[in-house]
Amino acid sequence: MNAFNESVIEEFRANGGKVGGPFEGRDNMVVITTIGAKSGRAVTNPLVYVPDGERIVLIASNGGADKHPAWYHNLRANPELTVELGTETYTGKAEVLTGAEADELYERMIELMPVFAEYRENTSRRIPVVAVYRRPE
Repeated sequence: MNAFNESVIEEFRANGGKVGGPFEGRDNMVVITTIGAKSGRAVTNPLVYVPDGERIVLIASNGGADKHPAWYHNLRANPELTVELGTETYTGKAEVLTGAEADELYERMIELMPVFAEYRENTSRRIPVVAVYRRPE
């Protein structure tokens, strides 16, 4: 994990899900922990999400890079993850969305964070949209 992500996660956990810097004032931050597709180790990432009813939606933009982020590959291999949302932690199950539903949710992310339009323009790949459902206790 890089130092930037480490500091964001630390700040997120210390401040009940709130962070500063480029994420100041955002209420759509989440920390996810996936199981590495190759390593089998727990991997933690801070992300932004789109709230959508009972689920949250993650966009595998990887900042507009030409390859999917590692967390996306991890969820394809093992869709169970740990979600830290505000002060709450729960187990989730990921599902990759397609078609009009994925397109509409991507547009909602652009409304929240316009930079996601640039990410889409910067890559030829179709950026995956992933819904995370809370697992019943």
